[in-house]
This record gives sequence, structure tokens and C-alpha cells, in this order.
Amino acid sequence: MPDGMMPDGIPCLLMRGGTSKGAYFLASDLPADPAARDELLLRIMGTPDPRQIDGLGGAHPLTSKVAVVSPSPDHGGGPGGPADVDYLFLQLGVDEAFVTDRQNCGNLLAGVGPFAVERGLVPAGPERTEVRIRMVNSDSVATARFATPGGAVDYDGDLAIDGVPGTAGAISLDFEDTAGSSTGALFPTGSVLDTVEGVEVTCVDNGMPSVLMRAADLGVRGDEAPADLEADAELAARLAKIRAAAAELMGMGDVSGTTVPKLVLLSEPRAGGAVSTRSFLPVRVHTSIGVLGALTAAAGLLAPGSVGHALAVLPEEGAPFRIEHPTGHFDVDVALAPVEAAGSGAAGEGTAAGGLAVVRSAALRTARKIFDGRVFPRPRL
Repeated sequence: MPDGMMPDGIPCLLMRGGTSKGAYFLASDLPADPAARDELLLRIMGTPDPRQIDGLGGAHPLTSKVAVVSPSPDHGGGPGGPADVDYLFLQLGVDEAFVTDRQNCGNLLAGVGPFAVERGLVPAGPERTEVRIRMVNSDSVATARFATPGGAVDYDGDLAIDGVPGTAGAISLDFEDTAGSSTGALFPTGSVLDTVEGVEVTCVDNGMPSVLMRAADLGVRGDEAPADLEADAELAARLAKIRAAAAELMGMGDVSGTTVPKLVLLSEPRAGGAVSTRSFLPVRVHTSIGVLGALTAAAGLLAPGSVGHALAVLPEEGAPFRIEHPTGHFDVDVALAPVEAAGSGAAGEGTAAGGLAVVRSAALRTARKIFDGRVFPRPRL
């Protein structure tokens, strides 16, 4: 038998979560050793290969993702109590053979609650189910709520999210401890505005370490198609320098082999939203914007004095923060308050610059079960 073949395959649930797609596994079905696990996942996804022709991957970072889920021991789970399940997100390369756990994924997170019910980790309620999820990558917690009429996940519904055709059942995601989840502070440089490589930036981490910049400062409009931005070699080289320098300021060290921090170009809204965005992953351009990326961009824009505060059309109190992206918009609910007013119930205590704390971070997503079965990894190369 060829080296690395597994004649019985490995249990796997392929799901769309938000505007991403990934393979969901129980941790108990994968090797416990991280190196062996990552090597196996590369073979399952078909990496390295630009088309991932010999695996599950879809030839794009948004479809080369893995969720590893397990019952959660009692970690405390933040203000709301212990978590039900642990969720480890792994981003796999497409044409490069890497696996990284340096970031979360709020889109695949949308599928974790349903997956936990499908696999019997959490009992379904008669009408709705609530699953508290510890995001292992950042040791923070999110609560997912979704419909389970008759004790089964209902993936059908009327919620449409831009970047996904049709409609599906709503999954509400309420986040705790998002601020500074990876860097230790909402504004990890200690300032809401910095100058990096001659460009004004806001470095912010409300669940996804990001560097916000005005598109005009990079010589682009900010409404270009993702493929056009990816084809701009001069822009790519400049962004790479900004990303490396900003990461040092954020205390992240050498990020040449990682996918964070993300880069977000900001411009005036064009379709009634608060701001228009183009997000880099960090080289490919997102066809929409990630959940945690959207929560982070909103937090950065809400801070007075930040790079995008003046160009954004900020929503009225109680209205959603609508972030425009290449395929439409994404509504999030984010609120900041002075640290003294936020109190112990803040959604993240990682603050310093501006004396601001995140008091609310929430979003609506959808997910869909695509197939449930066994995946057969390719043999070792």
C-alpha cells in the first residue's frame, strides 16, 4: 500500500461557514501530534498545488480551511460561563505547504455550533440551540445561536449574506474578549494612529490583527476588483513592507510565514454603508470580508482620530455598522466605550490607546452542510 494511504478514510464534514468553506473534523479523528496532524491535513486538502486538484481545497485561501472541534474542558469560558466545545482554526496554504494557527476564522466559526450538534457534542434544543465555543487560537469565547426544530439543525432560512448565493438559516454570533485577542490590546501599538513606511495606519485587533489604511494613500481608489489589486505588483511590494513594519510595531515579530496581520484598504462608502473595504489575506484579496476582520475594522473606525474615522459614515446609535466589500456588504454590531464606563462586562479588556474598550461585538452569519462522510488523503509525495 502506498505510504500514507488510509483505506478506511477519516470522518469529515465539509461545510460552508459564512463566506468561507472548510473541512470540519473531530480532534479525536486526527493525530494528536500537531506536526503529524498538519502533514495529514495538507494531503487531505491537496496542498501544495495551485489548483489543489488532488484534495478538498478549492484553490483559494477562503476554501483551504480546517476546523478542529472537541468537547471543551472547564476553561471558565469568560463572563458567561464555561464553553461547550473547543474550536481550533487552521489556515492551509494553497500553492505553498503551510498550516498556521496564528489567526481565528469567524466565518468557519458559524459552522462550529451546527457541527457540534451533528456530531453529538451538544444536545439540540427542541426549537433553538445555544453553543458556547472557545476559540482555541485566541482563548476567547463566542456564543452561537441557531434553529433546531425537532432537535435537528435547520440550515434553511431567509437570511441572505453577500458573497453567498441564496438564503439560509440565521446563526447569531456573540463574541467575548475580542479586543487584543492575539496581540494583547485593542490598539497594540499604543496609539490609534501611526505612520508606517510613510503611510498613516491604524493597527487594531478586535479578534483579527489588522492594519487599516486609506486606499488613496496607496494610490488606488479602493473600489477595484480583487483581481486587479492582486495584479498590481508595485502595490503588493509596498503593502508587504508596510505589513512587516506594522507587525513589528504591534509586537508580532517576524510575520513573513503567517497570514496575520491582515491589511485593509479603506475608502468612502458607495452603497449607503459606513465604509468601503478591500482586505488582503495578506496577498490574495478577499472577495468579501471576514467576520472578525469586519468586527476589527469597525472597532478601528469607531475610535476618534483613527485613520478611517473621518472618511467613514458612522451609523447612528443602535443601527448596524455596514461594511461594504467587493461582493456587497456585511453588517456587524460593534460598540466602544471609555474604559471606566465599560466595566467588567466589556467584550475585551485589551485597551490602552484612547482609553476605549469594546463593549459589544456581534454578527449574523449562515452555514450549510455540504457533505458528511469520509475523506481519503492522497499518499505522501
